[in-house]
This record gives sequence, C-alpha cells and structure tokens, in this order.
Amino acid sequence: MRKEEPISRIMATDLVTLCVTDNLVTAEKLFIEKKIKHIPVVKEKEIIGMLSYTDLQRVSYSDVSEDEKSIDSFVYNTFTIEQVMAKNIIAVPPYTSIKDAGELLTKKGFHALPVVEDSELVGIVTTRDLVKYLVAKL
Repeated sequence: MRKEEPISRIMATDLVTLCVTDNLVTAEKLFIEKKIKHIPVVKEKEIIGMLSYTDLQRVSYSDVSEDEKSIDSFVYNTFTIEQVMAKNIIAVPPYTSIKDAGELLTKKGFHALPVVEDSELVGIVTTRDLVKYLVAKL
C-alpha cells in the first residue's frame, strides 16, 4: 500500500448530483434508487453543498426505511435542499493522497469528501471507498 496514491484512483466519478432547485422528494428517490448515502449539491458544475441521507431522515420526523417506497411529501415539501444540506463543506483536489483523505474524514467526522479540480466537481470519495481500497490491499 503506497501512502502517496491519489484519491483519484478510488473516487467515484459517475456522480449523482442535485441542484438547490430540486426537492427533497427527488433526493429521497435518488438515495433509494442509487443506494447511496451522500449527494453533492451543485450549481452548474460547482459544488455548493452536500446532502446526506441522514440529513434527510432528520427532517422527516419519522424513521423512513430504505425499503419504503412511499414518501411523506408534506414534510419533504416543507423544507428545501438548501435548508437541509451541509453548506460548510471541505473539498479536496484529485491528487490528495488516500492517506490524507482518510485522515481528513477521520478527524472531521465526515463520511464523504467532494473532489474538486479547477472549481469543478470531478468526484466524491467516501468511507466506503476507503474501506474497499484497504480490503483489496490486504
């Protein structure tokens, strides 16, 4: 395992994103259909926030399971993506080492890091990506 390996080797590049004009019903459907836990919120190709499935569940006032197909539209239409998303995000460039990304995720308690190059979202790296990488190296 090389400490200098860049996160570009393990980051997801087939990105699912949201716009602030999308609604939480759309976000819920994407989380369930794509089986993901984090969605970058973009304005054109620039990241402006991050929405997690946990954020969505916090505003739902009930335990919505991943198996449930019905969505409480009233609750989700009460809030906007902009109100629910994390705005103070930390993004990293694709040449950031896997080790540094792992340390950042650990220290900050994040579960996903957007990867940005020239102000454009180019990927996302999650704790799941790091675990897969480590398991493959063992």
